[in-house]
Amino acid sequence: MTEKSGRVVYFNGKLVPESEARVSIYDSALMFGDMLFEMTRSFNKQQFKLSEHIERLYAGVKILRIPLEMTPEQMEKAVNETIEANAVNFQDDDEHRIMIDVTRGLLGIYQDIGGVDKGANVIIADFPLRWTVAGMGHLFDTGINAVIPSQRAIPGHLLEPKIKNRSRIHYQMANIQTSMFAGDDNWALLLDPEGFIAEGTGDNFFIVKDNVLLTPEPRNILRGVSRAYVIEELAPKLGLSVRESNLEPYDVHTADEAFMTGTPFCMLPVTSLDGLPIGNGKIGPVFGKLLAAWSKAAGVDVAGQIKGWDAARGDSSSQGPTPYQFK
Repeated sequence: MTEKSGRVVYFNGKLVPESEARVSIYDSALMFGDMLFEMTRSFNKQQFKLSEHIERLYAGVKILRIPLEMTPEQMEKAVNETIEANAVNFQDDDEHRIMIDVTRGLLGIYQDIGGVDKGANVIIADFPLRWTVAGMGHLFDTGINAVIPSQRAIPGHLLEPKIKNRSRIHYQMANIQTSMFAGDDNWALLLDPEGFIAEGTGDNFFIVKDNVLLTPEPRNILRGVSRAYVIEELAPKLGLSVRESNLEPYDVHTADEAFMTGTPFCMLPVTSLDGLPIGNGKIGPVFGKLLAAWSKAAGVDVAGQIKGWDAARGDSSSQGPTPYQFK
């Protein structure tokens, strides 16, 4: 993660050194958190569900009325160009973690500032996936302790969570509150204002009850690409029924097993809620079948790859209270 990494970033049509990719302090992204983003990953260096990520990005562009002239096809081409330009800087066992940021650009009162790009900004960064999942390998064996913080999810009638935006201070507060819970491997699990399970701070949530997958209704959550993959592709292949429904903490406490889905790690088991075991407190068989099916379809041992990266770093320890450190 040095300035001399050799990696380049796509910035409004140009490839610039990673250390020189900067957005103006007068950009609406800084003033209002007015930014859309997507983050993808590869398997064997091939992008996974890139078109689905871009489709979701452009739904946000439309709804937020961001004046972006770039088409989805051009965006996908720019992503692939960025990957190609950075390929030489990746190790053989690295995977590509793509981050696409789209900002509205300069606020109107700052339009006369010289030397700054006008209009929407498109930034595409490409860095090793292993950064994002560092220290997570052991979680495939031990599971996560989900913690319900006092911070609630913001419902769709106040701020549309189905648009993947950078206005996420409520996620950050949930992470900070969760970091105060004793022990390690605690990840936030937010409730909506009505007391129903919503989502994690960057991941979706499932429980298993009587061999049926249950996941929160999609109105107050980010409808994750990995979530959709489990619901629409993996579960049907395994003959598993899936139901979207209102879930309360009670339903989690009485579930047989639980797990979270997210792009970088695909799936991680949740073995306890607020310190109380879910089911027998161990990794469940349904999770194991789904993860095995995902690994087979991707041509990559999802858990083994992340564990291997941890071993190479000499770090098999936990990440601490949350994926974000506040102590």
